Amino acid sequence: MEAQLKPQQDSISFNEIRRQQRIERMKTFIEKLVRNKAALVGGLIVLFYLMIALFAPLLAPYSPFAIDLPNKLQAPSFEHWMGTDDKGRDILSRILYGARLSMSVGVAAVAFGAFFGIIMGMAAGYYGGLIDSILSRVLDVMLAFPGILLALAIISALGPSLFNVTVAVGVFSVPLFARIARGSTMEVRKLEYVDAIRSLGAHDGTIIFRHILPNILSPLIVQGTLRLATAILSAAGLSFLGLGAQPPSPEWGAMLSNGRDFIFSAPYMAIFPGLTIALLVMGCNLFGDGLRDALDPRMKS
Repeated sequence: MEAQLKPQQDSISFNEIRRQQRIERMKTFIEKLVRNKAALVGGLIVLFYLMIALFAPLLAPYSPFAIDLPNKLQAPSFEHWMGTDDKGRDILSRILYGARLSMSVGVAAVAFGAFFGIIMGMAAGYYGGLIDSILSRVLDVMLAFPGILLALAIISALGPSLFNVTVAVGVFSVPLFARIARGSTMEVRKLEYVDAIRSLGAHDGTIIFRHILPNILSPLIVQGTLRLATAILSAAGLSFLGLGAQPPSPEWGAMLSNGRDFIFSAPYMAIFPGLTIALLVMGCNLFGDGLRDALDPRMKS
């Protein structure tokens, strides 16, 4: 009886040790992140934009689509804090609703690129050989094109729309995630515990997704956070060129493009959307840098 209880006690003890180690790692991560003032500011900025996106209908004083021609091109005032555009629409309301579009496109594009990039990179890094050669050449071809040009080519083929912008930005994000996943997988697959799991009869899918993927997530999370800023900026740039959101969508890049025509008579039409984009991109970059420092075990406490 005692012999049967001992393995169970050992298993419980081992699981408890692992749980305590995870808790300690999480505490260390949070402490490093909180000590990084720039990362804290960036995280608060991103959180602020998330709250705006979620509660835009409650925060917006006017409908973002309501046309009021008699009140067009009004300067910022107590009635319209950021003024009105050339159709009399409240700019503040459009910026608040635009947070939903811009952040949705950014998150969806990064998720698209991360999903396919991680799968391709892990397959190349784990199997090596011919699979690695084929996938690496595909990624090299994608990297040979500047990201914005590749996005322009995709949108030219698919047509201008916000969904196609998401796909285009996601596609040129794939190689970046794939390269990180490939290199990290090649390092982890050489570790002894992977050989031990394989010797126990575990399938490749189990080894890749249950044992390798959790150990390579840190650099991928950092890349995703930093890539979010690039995705939002790229989507806004494509909408600025008229290839993304179409009127009357309150997308920041499209608003900036519309304000360009009134840069001298009503500069606030371009200033406020531009500042909104710049602040969010800065917040994502600061938070991403802080995540990188907190997740890197080589960084000093």
